[in-house]
Amino acid sequence: MGCGRSKWGVDLILVLGLVLLGMVEDSMQVSRNHPMRGIVDKVNEEGAPYVGLVMAYPTEEMALQSSGFFLPDSDIPWIDLAGRRFNIGSINGVKVIYVMTGEKTTNAALTVQALLDNFDVQGIVHYGTAGSTNDSLSFGDVSVMNSVAFTSSWKWKEFFKSEKGQLPTLTFGAFNFPEKGENLLAKIEFTPVQLYSKGKQMEEIFWLPMDSNWLNIAAQLQNLTLQQCVNETYCLPSRPKVVYGLKGSTADIFLDNAAYREFLFKQFNVSTVDEESGAIVLTCLTNEVPCIVFRGVSDLAGGNGRSLSSASLSSLASVNALTVALEFIPFIGRKNFDSCY
Repeated sequence: MGCGRSKWGVDLILVLGLVLLGMVEDSMQVSRNHPMRGIVDKVNEEGAPYVGLVMAYPTEEMALQSSGFFLPDSDIPWIDLAGRRFNIGSINGVKVIYVMTGEKTTNAALTVQALLDNFDVQGIVHYGTAGSTNDSLSFGDVSVMNSVAFTSSWKWKEFFKSEKGQLPTLTFGAFNFPEKGENLLAKIEFTPVQLYSKGKQMEEIFWLPMDSNWLNIAAQLQNLTLQQCVNETYCLPSRPKVVYGLKGSTADIFLDNAAYREFLFKQFNVSTVDEESGAIVLTCLTNEVPCIVFRGVSDLAGGNGRSLSSASLSSLASVNALTVALEFIPFIGRKNFDSCY
């Protein structure tokens, strides 16, 4: 193994993101002499604890803004920190701070860390869009994940070696076309990520779990009515549904490939793919803060069956994922309120 290489062949972007988290943790927290320090303190004193609501894309934020459910704080409606706008307000009487992270794992992790460093947040609710790798999930359906894995964390194997690791491998020769055979790219072995948390030894983990208490609460949302019509002239053939307890996959890759879609489902029983959820959950686990993820299906990740523009389907998926998040937030808000008495 070459000088300076880590034991695991973790993808470069994820490594950089985790390193940045360690290096900038102090700088992401507003210093005492920062001009925003007093405003941040006032926000925490007057409204805490907040529910952190996190999304990655403008379409997802637009769904929240157009819903009318988020009511900005009349005194301090937003604060700009670390290049992001943290919006302060409430949803159905529950104090909420929402922020759009931007795309991919590094942006997602850094934004959530900044949120947790600066504000008194009781937990993170993440909603957004995803590709479906499970043929039983279709456009507009919402997955309530029980766990998520980084599926672009790899150890690239040598061509002439075939040691079997603890996790599945992807052999490139098996996908040669028109016939299977050898391939100089050999194969990749999927690897766990390293979880660091306060007072605990580093743990190598593949499946990152959601908070069990929040998952139990979310189980009550499976019969929600979701939006079926994309516009006034077209509705989906069947009403979208909330599906509980599925596995998700995160990678800095937009998946649009039928063969890899099938591989992920068969090898890992993964039902959705996205570019941020794993980073958000890992950051929450590190900070020992509860987290839950709601992802609406906007595409089939390379599978068959697109009849509308991707923008229309993304909008529908965003609205449906938001609908589940909006129903969930009052449950944890009431629980926190009740605990004060």
